[in-house]
Amino acid sequence: MQVSSFLSGKQVKTISPDATIKELSQSLSDLKIGALVVSSNGKNILGIVSERDIVQALPLHMHEIAQIHVRDIMTVNVMTCKKESTVAQLMALMTEKRIRHVPVINDSGELISIISIGDVVKSYVSEIDSERSALLEYVKSAG
Repeated sequence: MQVSSFLSGKQVKTISPDATIKELSQSLSDLKIGALVVSSNGKNILGIVSERDIVQALPLHMHEIAQIHVRDIMTVNVMTCKKESTVAQLMALMTEKRIRHVPVINDSGELISIISIGDVVKSYVSEIDSERSALLEYVKSAG
């Protein structure tokens, strides 16, 4: 199954690299999501920032938290995928890199969506359930 099969209706949320940690935290909370793509224009990926990045920054920057910006804690080497990527490829990438969010880009490298580990698991479970149903029907019809 390809990524394109579950992109319909998904919106990707972005945040400016100049946003504060307070703004980042508020956005993640309001949107009930775990990561935001960092972009100045909504198309070009500058980085990605997650709940984990905030937690890891706290011990180092607690005394200056009000002055910390997204650009100070974001991950800049962003792992991405394309619509043609498969769920199996995403599972392998997420497992190997220990990441939970992968932006989806077009051929020009522009941001078009984002996939979470939850999306991947849901898709994989759906695929397995479809295979199970098909096998049950096959066994019933053969008997």
